Amino acid sequence: MKAGIYKTNLSGKLEYKSFYPTSLFDVKFESFDEYTTDLLVKANYQLGKLNGVASRIIDFKQFIASYVRKEALYSSQIEGTQATLEDILDAENTKNINLDVEEVVNYIKAINYAVEKTSELPLCNRLIKEAHYELMQGARGCEKNPGEFRKTQNWLGHSGSTLKNARYIPPTAADMLECMSDLEKYINSSSNLDELIKVVLIHYQFETIHPFLDGNGRIGRILIILYLLDKKKLDYPCLYLSYFLKKNQIEYYERMSNVRIKDDYIQWINFFLMGIIEICTEAIECIEKLVLLREENKKLIKENNYWLLEFLEFNPIITAIKTSEKTNIDYYKVNRTILKFVRVGILKVTDESKKKRTYIYEKYVNILKE
Repeated sequence: MKAGIYKTNLSGKLEYKSFYPTSLFDVKFESFDEYTTDLLVKANYQLGKLNGVASRIIDFKQFIASYVRKEALYSSQIEGTQATLEDILDAENTKNINLDVEEVVNYIKAINYAVEKTSELPLCNRLIKEAHYELMQGARGCEKNPGEFRKTQNWLGHSGSTLKNARYIPPTAADMLECMSDLEKYINSSSNLDELIKVVLIHYQFETIHPFLDGNGRIGRILIILYLLDKKKLDYPCLYLSYFLKKNQIEYYERMSNVRIKDDYIQWINFFLMGIIEICTEAIECIEKLVLLREENKKLIKENNYWLLEFLEFNPIITAIKTSEKTNIDYYKVNRTILKFVRVGILKVTDESKKKRTYIYEKYVNILKE
């Protein structure tokens, strides 16, 4: 089963070959070997377990708010940004300090926008383009047709590479439109193939088509969560694979290339299923630790101060002024409550300056960083 063909474009000195992937409708598997089958069973089990743990959390939005930021950071780091988790969690970064933070914040906006939009739209190219528009606003690459599929040829390679020495050349602009139309139909089709196998293939196909001039990697990773939500494999957007892909970044690109070069879909499927198992396991542990931390901290404070604990789960790095503005609670009451949290060890001072004294919910941040 060939993964695609190389098509010759232009002629003479300008000639180059672009890759045209096989339609996923034509990618058939008679059966999977014992190793792949075992991975698939484990991946489905861990995904179900994660969904179950998520459904039992009373304030799941708090967890998602922080976990999405963590995912956004790792996804953007794959593209080369230099922001840290503290940068993203810092309440003072509402006016973003640099383009790296801007990119991560936009990724968060794109995820939230796309997840919310699924209540109005099917998982279609229009939704993908709208998410891309949110992703690219005001960030690097914002001049590269945000929200629109490319109208020119693109390619992947080292900085300064050309069509002559590119590592990979996706379909031409005209072929890309055909491929994306076909992918949209596949996404919304039914088959006997397990949905986890389908989402693995969909992610590969999207990255291979590379329909945008910039931001393909981030949108491709958002597509994973949107598909699993759409197919009811998840009730909450709680599976984010960017950490696994960043940790195994070289292998990630090599495995994808091996599909195109060696027509080997199985090694790609195995790699991705291992990622789902690993990330589900880590997410479950993370949720359980965050819940335990909340319960332990509730024992240290009075019930009338729970409001600040809940606020910290959305904003783990705070100042008294910003907290007062965001909660509409009197500044002096906010400051007194913060100082109580410092005394019992929930908060730690990170910036001693009087005008902008900053506090961090360190144990919470450290759990996310694990």
